[in-house]
Amino acid sequence: MGRICILNHPLGKTIFFFLGFMIVSIVAFQGTIVFWPQDNRFESVQIDIPKGASLLSISNSLKNQHILTNEKTFLMAVKLLGHETNFPAGKFTLLEPKTNLSIIKQLVTGKSILKKVTLLEGWTMKKIAGVLESELGFNKMDILSICKNQIFIKNQGIPSKTLEGFLFPETYFFQESDSPEEILSQLTKEYKNNVPEELKNRADSLGFSELEMITLASIIEGEAIYNSERSTISAVYHNRLKLGMKLQADPTIQYIIKDSPRRLLNKDLKIDSPYNTYLHNGLPPAPVNNPGKASILAALFPEENEFLYFVARGDGYHTFSKTQEEHNRAKREFQKFRRKHRKKKG
Repeated sequence: MGRICILNHPLGKTIFFFLGFMIVSIVAFQGTIVFWPQDNRFESVQIDIPKGASLLSISNSLKNQHILTNEKTFLMAVKLLGHETNFPAGKFTLLEPKTNLSIIKQLVTGKSILKKVTLLEGWTMKKIAGVLESELGFNKMDILSICKNQIFIKNQGIPSKTLEGFLFPETYFFQESDSPEEILSQLTKEYKNNVPEELKNRADSLGFSELEMITLASIIEGEAIYNSERSTISAVYHNRLKLGMKLQADPTIQYIIKDSPRRLLNKDLKIDSPYNTYLHNGLPPAPVNNPGKASILAALFPEENEFLYFVARGDGYHTFSKTQEEHNRAKREFQKFRRKHRKKKG
């Protein structure tokens, strides 16, 4: 018996035509929904998607801002495109948000608005907390509290009791939705990126722990203005440590006085504190600021010299000396410079 082709059968042709019509209709309907116009007047508009926001809450927010004039088609379009959970948190600027597709595409693939924050070498944890407060609106005391939270510090893999010294100075771009914990994590992550295992191994070969390495780097950061002097200053401290001499490092005193930075007085050098390197031998218990890469490298690769002293010259550079006599002479020269400068000012 011969086979009957269904397409040659009148009923078959009707079914085939009906199915084709249905498929075309469904595709056309979906296309209509996806490209459905939203009758707003915006050329550009800023929106804020909070963390954990549901699709419905995002849609309601867009409707309340008069970006969506037909919320139902927007929700349908999101689901048709499979983007129900693909909207990241953050602040976004939508350009020409005239159709469902335009809005959805920009929310899924667009970049959120970032806040630029520059943290400088030598800033203390307290100073950084203040900048994050002024630039990002956080509470300074909350930032400092997290910086001292032992569980948070441990989770960051930082070998210290606070984050002082490990908040790496750099220019950062933060999302406005970032929490204080996320921002501090970015800072410590940048530290780790700049201090790989080979540098930690170098510290170990010098007899320093990672914490001691960053502590020394922070002192160098506090002393040096010009990169050309960092390794020379580092050598002075290495030499003094080897001889068991007190470091007598001014940055450690600046760290413990309340009105820092200012000219140090003799009474400041007598403050009873483990950070006072005029009273106590060796390094202080922890960093006194957050050093940059140049100071960290200087701490690890000191210049080979016999200098034990240095004093400011008045122009940002220092005079280095091998003996106390040479050092006293250099100090007298600096005092002359200071007096001369005062007279000019007067």
